[in-house]
Amino acid sequence: MELHLQGKVAVVTGASKGIGLAVAEGLAREGVKVVAGSRTSTPELDALAVNHDITVVPVDLSTPEGPETLIRQAAERHGRIDLLVNNVGVAEPRESFLKVTDEQWQNVFGLTFFSAVRASRAALPHLLQAGGAAIVNISSVNAQLPFPMVVDYSAAKAALTNLNKALSEEFAPQGVRVNAVSPGPVRTPFWTAPGGFADATAAAAGTTAQEALDVIVPQSMGITLGRITEAHEVADLVLFLASPVAGNITGAEIVIDGGQIKTL
Repeated sequence: MELHLQGKVAVVTGASKGIGLAVAEGLAREGVKVVAGSRTSTPELDALAVNHDITVVPVDLSTPEGPETLIRQAAERHGRIDLLVNNVGVAEPRESFLKVTDEQWQNVFGLTFFSAVRASRAALPHLLQAGGAAIVNISSVNAQLPFPMVVDYSAAKAALTNLNKALSEEFAPQGVRVNAVSPGPVRTPFWTAPGGFADATAAAAGTTAQEALDVIVPQSMGITLGRITEAHEVADLVLFLASPVAGNITGAEIVIDGGQIKTL
């Protein structure tokens, strides 16, 4: 399918690994000029930048000025912005709601929700000027499935999903479509990093992290297709929503979870 993205300019937050890296790679392969924002780069992102039009911007997106800095540098480099992918976020396994501090709540909301608020606010003047632009917000099934182990993250993603609809209502009539992608468990460092959710699940089940990802997580979470999602599958959906092919889709939240959510 031709996505008609060639020559467009996209900003991707949290682009150094996981879903963000997969999105940056997918966009670049479609001929998009990508500005990749992340606190630090990675060998994988640096390697992509060698062969594609990817500009890596080291920036702390959890700060009030970070997202604005990223957007400003993208606009200065390319003179326009057509696409924004709000991907960056953070979650840590929590033992109990009662043990999550105010500082932890603020850190999770700062990076997971307020970074999207700030990036969208900074980018929208450029997106409106570009015409036919799009924002894609990476939310989560946890916006609909509150889970005590990630109580703060779930609340932040619920806020992002609400923001997604509000931005669509205001700006889609002006030429900027806004949609959300809500993945279930995805095989990314979010799960696979040492001390991450695979390790936490494995410890609780008395098994290995690999066994947890391949068997325990799909079974315990009721994933109909029997496996977790791959990052490139999320990226493919993001590219579709960002493209003119999805020109009559806005305000949507599209779930990619292997059938985890059972409700209508």
